Amino acid sequence: MAELESLETAAEHERILREIESTDTACIGPTLRSVYDGEEHGRFMEKLEARIRNHDREIEKMCNFHYQGFVDSITELLKVRGEAQKLKNQVTDTNRKLQNEGKELIVAMEELRQCRLQQRNISATVDKLTLCLPVLEMYSKLREQMKSKRHYPALKTLEHLEHTFLPQVSHYRFCKVMVDNIPRLREEIKELSMSDLKDFLESIRKHSDKIGETAMKQAQQQRNLDNVVSQQPRISGGKKSKKEFSASSELEVKNTSPMSEQDSGILDVEDEDEEEEVPGAQDLVDFSPVYRCLHIYSVLGARETFESYYRKQRRKQARLVLQPPSNMHETLDGYRKYFNQIVGFFVVEDHILHTTQGLVNRAYIDELWEMALSKTIAALRTHSSYCSDPSLVLDLKNLIVLFADTLQGYGFPVNQLFDMLLEIQDQYSETLLKKWAGVFRNILDSDNYSPIPVLNEEVYKKIVGQFPFQDAELEKQPFPKKFPFSEFVPKVYSQIKEFIYACLKFSEDLHLSSTEVDDMIRKSTNLLLTRTLSNCLQNVIKRRNVGLTELVQIIINTTHLEKSCRFLEEFITNITNVLPETVHTTKLYGTTTFKDARHAAEEEIYTNLNQKIDQFVQLADYDWMALEPGSRASDYLVDLIAFLRSTFAVFTHLPGRADVHSTMSGKVAQTACMSACKHLSTSLLQLLLEAEVRQLTLGALHQFNLDVEECEQFARSGPVPGFQGDTLQLAFIDLRQV
Repeated sequence: MAELESLETAAEHERILREIESTDTACIGPTLRSVYDGEEHGRFMEKLEARIRNHDREIEKMCNFHYQGFVDSITELLKVRGEAQKLKNQVTDTNRKLQNEGKELIVAMEELRQCRLQQRNISATVDKLTLCLPVLEMYSKLREQMKSKRHYPALKTLEHLEHTFLPQVSHYRFCKVMVDNIPRLREEIKELSMSDLKDFLESIRKHSDKIGETAMKQAQQQRNLDNVVSQQPRISGGKKSKKEFSASSELEVKNTSPMSEQDSGILDVEDEDEEEEVPGAQDLVDFSPVYRCLHIYSVLGARETFESYYRKQRRKQARLVLQPPSNMHETLDGYRKYFNQIVGFFVVEDHILHTTQGLVNRAYIDELWEMALSKTIAALRTHSSYCSDPSLVLDLKNLIVLFADTLQGYGFPVNQLFDMLLEIQDQYSETLLKKWAGVFRNILDSDNYSPIPVLNEEVYKKIVGQFPFQDAELEKQPFPKKFPFSEFVPKVYSQIKEFIYACLKFSEDLHLSSTEVDDMIRKSTNLLLTRTLSNCLQNVIKRRNVGLTELVQIIINTTHLEKSCRFLEEFITNITNVLPETVHTTKLYGTTTFKDARHAAEEEIYTNLNQKIDQFVQLADYDWMALEPGSRASDYLVDLIAFLRSTFAVFTHLPGRADVHSTMSGKVAQTACMSACKHLSTSLLQLLLEAEVRQLTLGALHQFNLDVEECEQFARSGPVPGFQGDTLQLAFIDLRQV
């Protein structure tokens, strides 16, 4: 058994030795562990030593076999060693020389490295400056634009700078400073643009009268052109005239672009002759400050603030414009300047309405116009009431019509202005009546109340041309001859026609129908006849120093004026083209006026005659206790009868009495004579019946009888033709019976 185990152990040790010889040293660990795990490691060591000695003997054998080759190799190695030492020395020497020679190269290379570094830095700097320079240039441009007051371009530059350039260089400190300044710059632009707007508003406030004057001139030109076209409907030109084109074309405004670089409010325009073209009203105004400020505030998100400010300021200006000067009523220029300012204000607002989107709207304009219309009408009513000159009132009416037409051309309703003109028409009529009252007074005061003498055919035709008078017998008479009426008849008739023309002038351009114009003229003419002329005639008739001859002439004159009323009717019909037969046509009341004047003159004649008789009778000095009568009638009565004869002789020789169609003066004379005789009879009877006459003698009665006979003799003598039989003597019948 022991031998068997010994053999197995020896075999195992042999196997392990082979593994050690054939196995990589890195994997020998498990093999050795198996040796130490066993109990025969001593024997294994012996085996291992034996194997090592075997290998040493084999190595020695091999070395002995190759020893000469080894010695030769060593010898060669020693030779190589010497050569290697030489080579080393050469290399060292070469290296030393190379080091010495390379020092300059190293310095040059260092310099090259520094240059390359600088080049990279410069390139990087150029790249950075390429980004920064546009920012600085834009900022410089911004400051320059703000300095030159180009606010809208400055705002555009600021927006471009903020959103395009600054984000690319935002990490630089100067850019951060710029970014911090942007809100302040925006606010500065807002303030500067608002300052320009304030200057613009102040400028148009001062120059609104010039703007309005130009607009009204243009409207006047257009109206004149329309009148020419309406008068020549058949004339049609191939091309519009220069004025027509200017008036009909839409008005354009210079520099209306928000990018405009000029900030002027009103452009200077020299006064032009009427024949030259009047520039458009809006051509005088540069609206660019408004547009720029509007755009700036819109970009900055403050459009509502701007709109509110603009409307508020314009409302304030409207109130100032609508405040009339206290002395406006004194001259037409006062009214003209007032209207010019109003027109100028609304011309500007109308243009702003049509050239901006929402800065003002139609409701705002209508509100302003309603306020302006009410204040203007109130001011005109107040100030026109102070006007007493019809020429000024007429000029004012024409100015108001032009004012209304101008604003109507811009789309504003003006019906209330024309309604107010109808009120002014009543005032105009009153001023005309006052003026014509003075005219009539001058005519009546300067008249000689004598028939107009005519020396030749020329004078005759001139008077007949002034007054519609036809008398075949007078035409047949040779020169010199006389018209039956005095000079105030044709003068009064001509002035009535002038009054009608004056009334017609006021009705022009009021857009009234022919019937309305006719009615207005007739009503005013009736007032002239029934009030003004009637009062003037009554005043002349009632004057203390008027004579009987003058009264008789007044009667004749009023008779002819009464007949001329139908010619006045025809005259009005011709100028208004409204027939008298038209329904609601007002009739002239001139016949009533002249009849009343004639009756007043007749009454004045009767009254004057009776007063004269009373004056003579007061001279009567009867001696009621006389014993013997006188040989003839009393002196006072003789003088009275002589006065009556001469007075009625005047009636007899008045022109027109021989006219069989005009028995007016004869009837007046008869009535006056009968009235005088009756009054004389009554006065004499009163002398007898006075309370102071308590008794009288037969001689006194005889003397009184002589006076009565003198009166009866006067009645029988026919002082006035036309009495039948003893009609006139009957006036003294009661006295005779007493």
